[in-house]
Amino acid sequence: MTIRRENFINGAYTPALDGRTSDLVDPATEEVFGSAALSSAADVDAAYQAARAAAEQWSRTTPAARQRALYLLADAVERHAGEFADLESRETGKPRDTLEQWDITTAMTDLRFFAGAARVLEGRAAGEYLEGFTSYIRREPIGVVGQITAWNFPLPMAVWKAAPALAAGNTVVLKPAESTPSSTLLLAELAARVLPPGVFNVVTGDRATGEAVARHPVAGLVSLTGSVRAGRQVAAAAGAQLTRLHLELGGKAPAVVFDDVDLDTIVEPLAMSSFYNGGQDCTGSTRLLVHERVHDDFAARFVAATDRVTCGAPHDKGVFYGPMSTADHLAAVEGFIDRLPSHARVLTGGRRMPRPGYFFPPTVVADVRQDDEIVQNEVFGPVVTIQPFGTDDEALALANGTPYGLAASVWTNDLVRANRFTRELAAGCVWVNYHLPLVSEMPQGGFGQSGYGKDMSVYALEEYTRIKHVMTFNGGAYLPMEAIANA
Repeated sequence: MTIRRENFINGAYTPALDGRTSDLVDPATEEVFGSAALSSAADVDAAYQAARAAAEQWSRTTPAARQRALYLLADAVERHAGEFADLESRETGKPRDTLEQWDITTAMTDLRFFAGAARVLEGRAAGEYLEGFTSYIRREPIGVVGQITAWNFPLPMAVWKAAPALAAGNTVVLKPAESTPSSTLLLAELAARVLPPGVFNVVTGDRATGEAVARHPVAGLVSLTGSVRAGRQVAAAAGAQLTRLHLELGGKAPAVVFDDVDLDTIVEPLAMSSFYNGGQDCTGSTRLLVHERVHDDFAARFVAATDRVTCGAPHDKGVFYGPMSTADHLAAVEGFIDRLPSHARVLTGGRRMPRPGYFFPPTVVADVRQDDEIVQNEVFGPVVTIQPFGTDDEALALANGTPYGLAASVWTNDLVRANRFTRELAAGCVWVNYHLPLVSEMPQGGFGQSGYGKDMSVYALEEYTRIKHVMTFNGGAYLPMEAIANA
């Protein structure tokens, strides 16, 4: 059956004004199974006008009212968990078990977290900081926010963006990735049952649609999860209006392995964090930096663990991850292997799997150098490099020696060393003796070309507010000008 996805604007499904669509392709079969609206600037404007009209009412709701709406939405997501899993499995190629155990559960958990967080926004204490005057801080909604999400975790990312914005009292215009719009549209449909029309709008489309979302003058903030290239494009588009930005971009996460750990114990969790979701995870461990005394032993064990990782279609038995997202993305991953310098060695994997679909096996590359493309640039696929180091200082230099700063981990039983590395690793999230787990209560976001701003946690909620200082004159005689100037 061919399906057709339309925009969701002002509480109802709406086709693109000019009728254009783009194909939806099953990455596990390469078959076109439907289409989605290819929104123009006019469609984006319609969504923003709906959001602006709804903003006045929604911004005045109490935190308790917003909390209740988000709790009800989380309950609706839970009731429709199977439908969400079906939609995402078809569009991303992910195994259903992965979707049900992580993606859908994460979305429900984060909605419930932000429902509660809506009622605990903090400000500095009110007080008389100038004699005769009382000052206090108001945290207010920004108004209307534009949001753009990626294709690797469609539903969780839609929640990471929309939930804090809605909890803070904003209205939303969200554009999901062109290839994975369906779960975000279902989220908007369910949200329309508990939110006023126009509070949560979704426009589907391509890069030009995203640029229109970023450039629109109604947006008070634009939030993007995507590549560094996409971040630059959104920053340029939003810059024309001096719109605030929140960018969660790529990563090249190092995992620093010392010689005092049990190699048998750590290779499995490292393989999981490296190849989860086919490496299409910006926080996944992509560079394994291993002490020279155990480098060769570790490499052999890690390759053995890698060879036990299964890649296949969503309904294949025992599958750990599915296909790459699109034909273009598969070609990009293959390109990194094709361009490897002569000194690099592929220890396992490295070639597209001989079956229909965009499947690429787990791949390990050794003998790389710090300035190699595969070390410096984000592959965003199931490709991991291994490099040796000799000293703690060298390990830190290698770990911090890329433009990214999203995530990192250190594996050691030395507490003093672990404390040093958590302090000196230039990454927004650092794990000790593990890699990958995230929780609603803690922020996700990086440094450098990994962007700025945080998803999840109360820090994300604060991103979607503006701060106002209110000063009240307490009566009595007005101060002369020179007294105020010298206060």
